[in-house]
Amino acid sequence: MNVPFVDLKAQYETIQPELNKAISSVINHTTFIGGEIVAQFETAFAEYVGVRHGIGVANGTDAIEIALKALGIGVGDEVIVPALTWISTAGAVSNVGAEPVFVDVLEDERTIDPALIEDNITSKTRAIIPVHLYGLSAQMDKIMRLSAKHNLKVIEDCAQAHGATYRGQMVGTFGDLATFSFYPGKNLGAYGDAGAITSNDIDLAQKCKMLSNHGQLQKHHHQLIGRNSRMDTVQAAILNVKLPHLDQWIVARNQVADWYDSLLTSVVKPYVPTESTHVFHLYVIQSEERDDLIGKLKQHQIGHAVHYPAPLPFLDCYRYKKHERDDFPVAEKLCREIISLPMFSEMTEMQVEKVCEVLDG
Repeated sequence: MNVPFVDLKAQYETIQPELNKAISSVINHTTFIGGEIVAQFETAFAEYVGVRHGIGVANGTDAIEIALKALGIGVGDEVIVPALTWISTAGAVSNVGAEPVFVDVLEDERTIDPALIEDNITSKTRAIIPVHLYGLSAQMDKIMRLSAKHNLKVIEDCAQAHGATYRGQMVGTFGDLATFSFYPGKNLGAYGDAGAITSNDIDLAQKCKMLSNHGQLQKHHHQLIGRNSRMDTVQAAILNVKLPHLDQWIVARNQVADWYDSLLTSVVKPYVPTESTHVFHLYVIQSEERDDLIGKLKQHQIGHAVHYPAPLPFLDCYRYKKHERDDFPVAEKLCREIISLPMFSEMTEMQVEKVCEVLDG
């Protein structure tokens, strides 16, 4: 039995009539950028997250860059980011002219270690970007206390954690701004690139909206130097169909994770603190025998990935910082040992059993 890493077609087939109708409606009305369908999604997604304002943008990376610009962060500023995450988090900081400052992560939760943040705060530090990695929230209570103490802005990177909670509060509701990706493989995924920014601050929300649309709220009234980062209407229509199903998909992902947890015996399984709910965008195991396990998965045609193979400070684009390997010992260890296993809401117990049989065999 081949087991794919993710099966987007399986999800499509469960809501095919709704999706086809929504896409056809956009084509028939020929409104392909913006319009009421995008506005409907922005409102619905903001309500789902539990904030007042939602702004649809072209992708999750743009969302972070626009959020940084809305906060006035740029050349000469520093922004604290975790050493283990996707490049977008740090790359967005670099692209606005600011400097990412890397902080190691917690070994169990794999999110930024709040205990290490304060030592990395300088007179140039303007913000912290905690990443809710793999579907699990960062320790937002500690991060928000630090931000208040040092007068720092907080942008939550929620690209992998739609619907996750921390101490009963939805991710995306703690910081000044929050950013989301709707890349197709996400728990809430479009059929192309799309992203969003959420906030309770109307001024920041309007600034983000302007920045994403050539600096204007009204056509030809350009108040800022902005960019073209609008969510296209087809993607909004798809997301409008998918959003009401998100919670049940999260329940299904947790069921898949429970099957893995009960069957796997020879690896370190994901840790879920009692104060958090995990949405399992990825199910990431850990083993000192990672290369051997990957060999087994390849042999049996089981999908897998490594998220991520190197800490951000050691990517070629950040070599100029001249970090040493022991500057980020936890991230370094994780990057040697982690494997992401197949995970999607339509995954069957038989498929999970096959993966576990191969890994423990």
